[in-house]
Amino acid sequence: MPVPRYDLEDRLINFAVQICLLTDRFPSTPIARHVSTQITRSGTSPFANYGEAQAAESRQDFVHKLKVCLKELRETQAWLKFVERMNLCPEHIEAARSECGELVAIFVVSVRTAAGKM
Repeated sequence: MPVPRYDLEDRLINFAVQICLLTDRFPSTPIARHVSTQITRSGTSPFANYGEAQAAESRQDFVHKLKVCLKELRETQAWLKFVERMNLCPEHIEAARSECGELVAIFVVSVRTAAGKM
């Protein structure tokens, strides 16, 4: 049986939705509002940057846009660790951390592969 392919853009959009739903559960405190703004920005950015990568003007531009996705995912990963340590949403954090880790791994390999073809 063939392995089902997934659409990376859809996966990134689903991750962004997951981050938004997570931040909606944060308490209404000054620090939670600050963290919510930061993690929402970094967690929703990768799908938009990936869309830009699909229209890259060159291989170098493509690699650059993939690196931006990776940078934003790593920032989100750091914020998720902070959210966990601050106990802002303990019952929903593990799934987001797991998906973020998988996406980071995918983009590390993608950047390496694309850069190797330059």
